[in-house]
Amino acid sequence: MSDVNHPGERSDLGDESVSDLVQRASRQTAELIRQEFRLAQVELKDKGQRIGIGAGIVGAGALVAFYGGATLVAAAVLGLATALEPWLAALIVGITLVVIGGILALVGRRKATEALPPTPEEAMTSVHDDLQHIKEQARR
Repeated sequence: MSDVNHPGERSDLGDESVSDLVQRASRQTAELIRQEFRLAQVELKDKGQRIGIGAGIVGAGALVAFYGGATLVAAAVLGLATALEPWLAALIVGITLVVIGGILALVGRRKATEALPPTPEEAMTSVHDDLQHIKEQARR
């Protein structure tokens, strides 16, 4: 908390009336709340961006896995229609796509869970610390 003197305020706390001290505390508390609110907004925005990136990677993984599944279906069709080598190539490609999709989905899931829970933890810790400081100052 800053000890900024505003015009017309006395610099020595001992010379101030209770009313002046309450007004100063009220102004400082309001400013502190505004600062904590801004911190919470920044923190939530950052977490939201990380969740979005994780969800995008999960979506990409799901799409690649879908194409892998479609290729596996094509491989099964080709394998049943002709017991020749083209189905084996399609099977290899399909399995590869499913593995890549699975890896992408796992990476995306991990990215999304890193951002959870979506609470402004830093702001909450800061508010707690500020309240402890105010309590200590009030005891003095």
